[in-house]
Amino acid sequence: MKKVIILLFTLAILLPAEQKGFKSIFDGKTLKGWSGDPKFWSVKDGAITGQTTKANPTKGNTFIIWEEGKLKDFILEVDFKIVGGNSGIQYRSFKKTGNNDGWRIGGYQADFAAGAGGDRYSGICYGEAFRGILSLRGDRTTLTKEGGKLKKNIEKIGDAAALGKLVKKEDWNTFRIEAKGFELTHYINGKKMTVLIDNDEKTRRADGLLAFQLHAGPPMVVQFKNIRIKHLN
Repeated sequence: MKKVIILLFTLAILLPAEQKGFKSIFDGKTLKGWSGDPKFWSVKDGAITGQTTKANPTKGNTFIIWEEGKLKDFILEVDFKIVGGNSGIQYRSFKKTGNNDGWRIGGYQADFAAGAGGDRYSGICYGEAFRGILSLRGDRTTLTKEGGKLKKNIEKIGDAAALGKLVKKEDWNTFRIEAKGFELTHYINGKKMTVLIDNDEKTRRADGLLAFQLHAGPPMVVQFKNIRIKHLN
């Protein structure tokens, strides 16, 4: 018994402090706790899978939404793989109003894509129906409003092309999003991709929904697994 206690104590010490407090929000088998159009979303190979085909396209960007809470300050880690097309992780987001399929989302997006799109955009912070590109890969961007216009102050924190080469094509990668106050940081495979400081007080969002995107356009497959969240408040 003493040996077991000592082993458990040793493992607790070795476990990084930041890994404690994470909660899995996908059971690996079902879409319990998630809501998306069943024409496109399912569980395959232990992953939430979104797929479009020539015979089954989506007419607009559609999303699968986590229904068990909203995100405020948090750390999110998720493994993703994409073949074709464009996708992203929505956070602090909102449901779009109007006549749509009920799974349309706007807000902050941790963007990634396949092919040439991925070479340029994977890792950036994009505003889906929410001000467009907010911070590019390799940038630390501070947003402000001056005279009613959005202003970006940009500081370089890395080489965009070199960072892009760290994203594996048609293979599994790990996205980490840290949202602390209005400083939002994206990492892929452990490397910092972009930082957004949102001082646009009228428009910025302090909380909101988590969702995954399936993009309109050419046929594509996107998958998500090992989805873990740590709430910071």
